[in-house]
Amino acid sequence: MANLGYPFTLGVASGEPLPDGVVIWTRLAPEPLGRDPARPGGMPDRIVPVGWQVAEDEGFRRIVRQGTARADRRWAHSVHVRVDGLNPGSDYFYRFSVGAPFAATTSPAGRTRTAPAAGAVTPVRFAFVSCQRYEHGHFTALRHLADERPDAVLQLGDYVYEYGRPAAPGPGRYVRRLEAPEEECRTLQQYRNRYARYRTDPDLQAAHRAAPWIATWDDHEVRDNYRGALPGDGSDPAAFRRRRAAAYQAYYEHLPLRVRPSASGLQMHRWRPYGRAADFLVLDVRQHRTAASMLGGAQEEWLLARLAGSAARWKVLVQPLFFSRRFVPGPPPNLRADAWDGYPEFRRRVTGAGVRGLVVVSGDVHNAWAGELRADFADPASPPAGVEFVGSSVTSMPPATDSAAVLAANPHLRFFDGRRGYVVCTAGVDGFHAAYRAVDFVDRPGSPVRTAAGFAVRDDRLVPDAV
Repeated sequence: MANLGYPFTLGVASGEPLPDGVVIWTRLAPEPLGRDPARPGGMPDRIVPVGWQVAEDEGFRRIVRQGTARADRRWAHSVHVRVDGLNPGSDYFYRFSVGAPFAATTSPAGRTRTAPAAGAVTPVRFAFVSCQRYEHGHFTALRHLADERPDAVLQLGDYVYEYGRPAAPGPGRYVRRLEAPEEECRTLQQYRNRYARYRTDPDLQAAHRAAPWIATWDDHEVRDNYRGALPGDGSDPAAFRRRRAAAYQAYYEHLPLRVRPSASGLQMHRWRPYGRAADFLVLDVRQHRTAASMLGGAQEEWLLARLAGSAARWKVLVQPLFFSRRFVPGPPPNLRADAWDGYPEFRRRVTGAGVRGLVVVSGDVHNAWAGELRADFADPASPPAGVEFVGSSVTSMPPATDSAAVLAANPHLRFFDGRRGYVVCTAGVDGFHAAYRAVDFVDRPGSPVRTAAGFAVRDDRLVPDAV
């Protein structure tokens, strides 16, 4: 067999940290943007053994776990290894290897970190990001995030965008080329190549190598504004279900997840505990949505039970959409239906449940916001029920926003910033702190990063924080 070239073009990643283990990931793709659906990534139709190692040191002198995984064409030769038996709250390093006929045999090394043990009071330092549209700019924010080496990264959706190239791109809306033929994704091959286009980006690869990721999705991983099994545009539901299945499979193939998709979908809502400091409650706001429910009945019951039973100091809802009320002055509609404003009854069940230490982290809107949650958003005197931190996009262009008018009309909202970036948070038993990091530009590489604002949480209220 001819030499297949370098197989680790899409990098490595880890995710889903538990106190005793993580998932480590890679995908063999010597031709990451290959055009032949029968040979995704330029790989032959056969199972390839992939060696893996996990060590306590970057030099791999103290290897603690190792083995061989099977890379199968059915899953685009992606590898998801569940590594267990690790120590809680500890850094580890991992890498992969393959033999002939590949041109190189060893992957770059990644750093990962396990969650602390149950009952530990260790604080967790995490970052969250969302909305990283490749063609809208460079992922410089992710390079800066990698330099921060957080304990974990939360990805809040729109990891990729399904759009093709616009016929007449506006300013800042086509900075980098998509993969040929630059069409909207509808098939498994198209979704695979879109992820491959993103995963070849060196800044995104660096962010994945720096820390384990805990990801959820929004809509653009499939189609803009889809809901449940419906496409949202009145097109054929059966055709959309096939498209959604292809998108879900490609999502799994390119992220370090613990479970595979099945005929019924992909399990996404889950609990990731970080000792006594924080419970991360990861939500799926798309797959089970109906006209009456954002989450579907089973997920709603799961969330309310987890919130009621959590002993952690901070209960962190990890989800994409603006949770607080956001009234926009001007002609109707003044509230956005494709956000929690479209499902106010369930939101009231969360904010009115008396949960102390509720923190919601959100994305989607391409601008940064921060605010306090209220049991009754219509009453400014209503007691606080928690806080929300909304991160900006990594690159995705923001809509026109009269931020001053929105802040004036929503006294529970306290902060706005229109630059691209990410948020770094520290959650400990003695406090919660958030810092908004912003880059000055994304239309070219090399932007510096600066801190736009910092906040602490006290008695379920936001207070300015020294940064």
